[in-house]
Amino acid sequence: MAKAILAALIIGAIYYLFFKPRPKPSAPKMPRDEARAILGVAADADEQAIRSAHRRLVSAVHPDKGGSEELTRRINAARDTLLRRSA
Repeated sequence: MAKAILAALIIGAIYYLFFKPRPKPSAPKMPRDEARAILGVAADADEQAIRSAHRRLVSAVHPDKGGSEELTRRINAARDTLLRRSA
């Protein structure tokens, strides 16, 4: 009986090590001034202005349209930074 319990504990530990949820790596913090400069919005821009600027820029530089993945990432990070702090 003890062997069965020990085997179950070992199997459970192995399962936990391989299948436990892992936290997503967080994106580097972007200063708010830099985020506004990337999106081209004013300091008092509301959510609608931020989203509109994001849509305009991403439609121009999206990788599916021959743009850069890195630039798209930076534009997304700028949007997320401004929306997170304005909410």
